[in-house]
Amino acid sequence: MKKYAIVGTGSRAAMFYDAIATTYRATCKLVGLCDQSETRMRVANRAIVAHGYGEVPMYGYLDFEKMIGETRPDVVIVTSTDRTHHDFIVRAMEAGCDVITEKPLTIDEKKAKLIVAAMKRTGRDLRVTFNYRYAPNNTKVRELIMDGAIGNVFSVHFEWLLDISHGADYYRRWHRNKHNSGGLLVHKSTHHFDLVNFWLGARPENVFAFGELNFYGRHNAEKRGMTEFVTRSHGSHIKDDPFAIDMASNEALKAMYLDAEADSGYIRDRSVFSDDISIEDTMGVIVKYDTNAILTYSLNSYMPWEGFCVNFNGSKGRIEYKVMEKSYINAGGDRSDEGALRQKEIVVWPMFGQPYEVEVKAAEGSHGGGDAVMLEDIFGNSAPDRFKRAAGVEDGVMSIMTGICANKAIASGLPQNVGLGDIL
Repeated sequence: MKKYAIVGTGSRAAMFYDAIATTYRATCKLVGLCDQSETRMRVANRAIVAHGYGEVPMYGYLDFEKMIGETRPDVVIVTSTDRTHHDFIVRAMEAGCDVITEKPLTIDEKKAKLIVAAMKRTGRDLRVTFNYRYAPNNTKVRELIMDGAIGNVFSVHFEWLLDISHGADYYRRWHRNKHNSGGLLVHKSTHHFDLVNFWLGARPENVFAFGELNFYGRHNAEKRGMTEFVTRSHGSHIKDDPFAIDMASNEALKAMYLDAEADSGYIRDRSVFSDDISIEDTMGVIVKYDTNAILTYSLNSYMPWEGFCVNFNGSKGRIEYKVMEKSYINAGGDRSDEGALRQKEIVVWPMFGQPYEVEVKAAEGSHGGGDAVMLEDIFGNSAPDRFKRAAGVEDGVMSIMTGICANKAIASGLPQNVGLGDIL
């Protein structure tokens, strides 16, 4: 039986501890929880115990090595704030553990080098949980391209839309500060850049980008005539604010965040129209790959619907792929709504011949049905996979370096060489 410990018990950890405590309890054992907030760990333990599983030992974040020494996990699952990923990954490896980490792998080049160096020094394994790879629709696109449906892919246009429910949430939380998250081009777009790498079987080489904070932030709200401002939603005098969340009336948000403020210091419901937001909400990126393919990518986080459109142009035709996802607030409702499908369409346009729609069996659950498939691959019986969906350190580095280089291009106004060889 393989033993697991989790560091960081916020909303992203729940997918892992729920899976171990239910579906995979016969072959996996959860031996430790680690977090700066005892309140949050107790929330996790209540959920675990509710599954009929025994209470899991809890450790403060300063006792990370103590947890490993006392519980002897084989694998540490890292679901902490992005800026801390590298620290826990490196320390877990040095303590003799393999690692599973939430995306993004980390937030800057220096931290990525520390992770790669630790892997080489210790010989430990690392896996990055790119659940979108496992969504049946995304896997089908990979299959179509691998099997030559449109020949060699020369260009990709990828537009991702975050709506004013989910999108706004990034400006309430710790993600709003670039030193925590690397900005959305690292935290969020790591999913999208990884999908392009996965779909094309390609490595990014050169990146250029523009980005602005155009909608969120106080200065933008003032331009639109807004005159009343608050620090946070809880206790606010502003009524019927569509950009506020009421944590006090949401059982999950109250337990995990509002009740944990005293021992975590973390405010989950900051105003999206305050002054201290350091990330962009409007981003455009151009990427050149080692296959000579070119990506044009945009991310906007104040849209009327949630989802994405991707068009692939190749030597034998074109694929048009559109997905609309359910709107949600992270940890504020049914977790299966996160990235769940409302509508999907994949159409292949052969250069010679009639266009045809590709049907993919509907998949229930979060991230287009990808979470359940990925969890089976991690904790269950992983079968040989011609699509190579399991992602390692190279995949993690490639995805974040596209976003990191995009951030550098925005700051400098200059194109950036990805330089994967300097890291890997």
